[in-house]
Amino acid sequence: MEKTIAQKTISVNEEGYLTNFKEWNKEIAEEIAKENNISLTPKHWQVIDYIQDEFKKESPLSIRKIGKSGVVDIKAFYELFPVGPLKTATKIAGVPKPASCI
Repeated sequence: MEKTIAQKTISVNEEGYLTNFKEWNKEIAEEIAKENNISLTPKHWQVIDYIQDEFKKESPLSIRKIGKSGVVDIKAFYELFPVGPLKTATKIAGVPKPASCI
């Protein structure tokens, strides 16, 4: 299915996750963040960069792994992405929903 975000038509699944990472850009991330009542700060971008790097390495993501990343601890991760932190962060980062998320 398709959705228009930041004047760009992108492919998303039924949960709103991008289905083609190549369509992602920072403007799309900003719009998805706004839809989730998040204003992206430099710390958010550090987490997003980490998530994208792990995705490119095909490394599975979990909240515990992000907490051990050195980028952000678990408490700060929940503060940055208060509702469904891993689901929200991966959606903003333009990567598929992690298998560890229900």
